[in-house]
This record gives sequence, C-alpha cells and structure tokens, in this order.
Amino acid sequence: MIAKIRSSYRLLSTIFVLFVGLSSQQALAHAHLKVQTPAADATVSSAPKVLTLNFSEGIEPNFSGVKVTGPDNAVVKTGKLDLDPSNNTQINVPIESELAAGKYQVSWHVVSVDGHKTKGQYSFTVN
Repeated sequence: MIAKIRSSYRLLSTIFVLFVGLSSQQALAHAHLKVQTPAADATVSSAPKVLTLNFSEGIEPNFSGVKVTGPDNAVVKTGKLDLDPSNNTQINVPIESELAAGKYQVSWHVVSVDGHKTKGQYSFTVN
C-alpha cells in the first residue's frame, strides 16, 4: 500500500515538473519588440521614410500589422508591411506620406512563427 502511494506521488511530481517546464517555455515563446527605428521616445530631425521593428523571434507578416497615427490623431498612410528577406525577425513599414513635425504613435501587433500573438505601442517625435 505504501509503495503504491509513493509511486502515485512520484507520478504526480513528475507531471507537475513537466507542466511547469512546458508553461515556462510557452511564456518565453512570444515575439517581443527588441529594437525599433526610430527608437521609442526618440526625437528625430528628419522624418523617417521607413519604420523598422525587430522582434525576439520570427514573424508571420500576413497576420501582423502596424498603424501609425500623427499629432492630430490622423492615421498616417503606410505601405505594405515587409518582412526583411534575410532576417525573419525584422519588419519594415514604408511611410507613404511626408511626416510633419509632431509626436507619432506606432501601434503594432504580430504573430510569431510559432503562432503566438503579441502587441504593443511606442511613440517618437519629428522636429
């Protein structure tokens, strides 16, 4: 009887350790924004023609998007989001209109190659 209880305890302990290990891996498997150009909270003297966003893992561009809003909360016209051909963790977003001086908000959402969704936002200012 005691041997059966010990065997059950070991089985439950093993399942718990596996569950915690797999849960930790999933929490780390999301694409996090690592570097962006222009940088978050930066003030730039010339308006960018392209936004570049680098993530911690590969991105699925067909399920991802970037929205830029200007100082008057108007949506800035952007081109098609483009995955860098040599780096699947980098997306490039062409700016199709000239940006006037002011603060711009960049809102993004991405789906990583393993299917996890993340989103965020940052801002930059054009002098």
